[in-house]
Amino acid sequence: MPLTKLTFKPGINKEETNYANENGWVDGNLVRFRKGGVEKLGGWAKKSSNVIQDTARALHSWISLGATRYLGIGTTSKYYIDSGGNYNDVTPIRATTTDGITFSATNGSSTITATDSSHGALVGDFVTISGAVSLGGNIIANVLNQEYKITGVPTVNTYTFTAVDTSGDTVTANASDSGNGGSGVDGVYQINSGLDVFVQSAGWGSGTWSAGGFGATSALSDTGQLRLWTHDNFGEDLIINPRAGGIYRWVENDGLDTRAVSLSGTTGANLVPTKGLQVITSETDRHLIVLGADPISSGARTGAVDPMLIAFSDTENALEFEPLSTNSAGDVRLSSGSTIVGGLKSRQEILIWTDTSLYSMSFIGPPLTFALNLINEGAGLIGPKAMANAPTGVFFMSKNAFYFYNGAVQKLSCTVQDYVFSDLDISQAYKCHVSTNTEFSEVWFFYPSLEDGTDEISRYVIYNYEENLWSIGSLVRYAWLDAGIENKPIATGKDSAKNYLYLHETGFNDDENAMDNVFVESADIDISDGENFAFVKKLIPDVAFDSEIGTSPSPAMNIVVKRRNFNGESLTTDSTTQVTNSSTFSSLRTRSRQLVLRFESDDDNTTNRKDYRWRLGATRLDVQPSGRR
Repeated sequence: MPLTKLTFKPGINKEETNYANENGWVDGNLVRFRKGGVEKLGGWAKKSSNVIQDTARALHSWISLGATRYLGIGTTSKYYIDSGGNYNDVTPIRATTTDGITFSATNGSSTITATDSSHGALVGDFVTISGAVSLGGNIIANVLNQEYKITGVPTVNTYTFTAVDTSGDTVTANASDSGNGGSGVDGVYQINSGLDVFVQSAGWGSGTWSAGGFGATSALSDTGQLRLWTHDNFGEDLIINPRAGGIYRWVENDGLDTRAVSLSGTTGANLVPTKGLQVITSETDRHLIVLGADPISSGARTGAVDPMLIAFSDTENALEFEPLSTNSAGDVRLSSGSTIVGGLKSRQEILIWTDTSLYSMSFIGPPLTFALNLINEGAGLIGPKAMANAPTGVFFMSKNAFYFYNGAVQKLSCTVQDYVFSDLDISQAYKCHVSTNTEFSEVWFFYPSLEDGTDEISRYVIYNYEENLWSIGSLVRYAWLDAGIENKPIATGKDSAKNYLYLHETGFNDDENAMDNVFVESADIDISDGENFAFVKKLIPDVAFDSEIGTSPSPAMNIVVKRRNFNGESLTTDSTTQVTNSSTFSSLRTRSRQLVLRFESDDDNTTNRKDYRWRLGATRLDVQPSGRR
């Protein structure tokens, strides 16, 4: 018989059975579909060796008028601005204590107890200590006078931290450490840290909306929220906001060694919201918009988030929020839903999602300033970062489907929908985030998996919007920013429990290591609809290898052949064949009704898995019917 050419339908399909999806793909990891074929994803490498303190779930890039490139990084406890590979800490200051902190230590322990009346600190907060003197032994002045992460809060007047020297090595107190650090100790406390794991009963959801009468706000605390920063530029300055927390401004002219300061506490501020869920700058008309702002009552802001209120400043003035006949400041309250989840600047409009609906906000000028139109009810947003602009429109993720917006909301036809949403850990839904990889016409949806059970982002879905193809895989990335300021996508992740920035589509490796568990697996293949057994004599591969410039790898991949006779049977691995550049064919001699092919990076040889990628062509089989029994 002539050779049988296998032509697979591109994209992963888990909506059909393996048999019904004949000549399709049913599973994969770290692969993409492009131009009808399947290939290994591009690699990634650390942008810098510098470590980020705690989990970073927010990234924002911009260029100043002086052509300086900046990258904002919002973590659970801090806010950094990266310029030239240096992570500059601009986290706002919450409180300062002057000449009011004392210390105690226990012989044989590295734990230091600090006493500061009504310090207001939480576990995970940072304090910078200065002016201390030695406790008399190992705990010298240089040990105390540093920035520390608070490890415990025994009382409202005390907290603890672990003593280290200036190189970061732990220091243990001895019997001579009996002093209190002196009388001139100052402490500078950064704003309280937020949660790294969403707590269902904390913050929004802990009380009933409108329980105190129509329109009454519920207590929504930034410290009781999953720490999600939003950020946008107002001119060259950066406006930042931890969800349900304060609104701060970092002034570019003041330099990277200065911290962001409270916008409402800035000289000239008038009724600036003291809290909000998100900040957005309306670029064409130059208004600062605060989603979920605290309302005005009796001539002052209440300090309690109204999760459905939108406040906006006067044009060209981020400090003026008092609605007057002489300006364009004002506010408006949404009606469909119970809380604003997130907003996104799009083409000539700002899109605002509640938990149940989508609104369009557009500038119309005085006297109303902005018009709000309810676009859709029923397609809410699963998390504050679960949407992204793409060249074709806006993609977003709800609690049960993927959507596309380009003037109207459309539900995407998805071949992995049930697989994803049945595995989605809804308790950590606010961690879901969406971004683009426009070089490959892709939208990436990241989500936490129930099966993985980590309470953290662990899997992704890729949608190729040019070819309408879906793929899936496992990858821990807490935030993602498409190429722009950088010529490659930037993402945040972990390596050995430390947090880093990664540049993606860089080389073919996992940060200088081989990318592990790269594969794509076919649905069942049969002959004559399974009426006959198939006898497969040999397999002729068609694989193209692309090596990284400057390397000399020995590229290889494995082709795993699995078989079964009926759908209800488990698959049995029949053979594994290594394929290289010089491979011609592989002898199989297997007999079965149904075959499954799995193409994977060679897991047996680390050298062969580095510095290259592969792309599949048209595999051929020497196959013939072999009877019905």
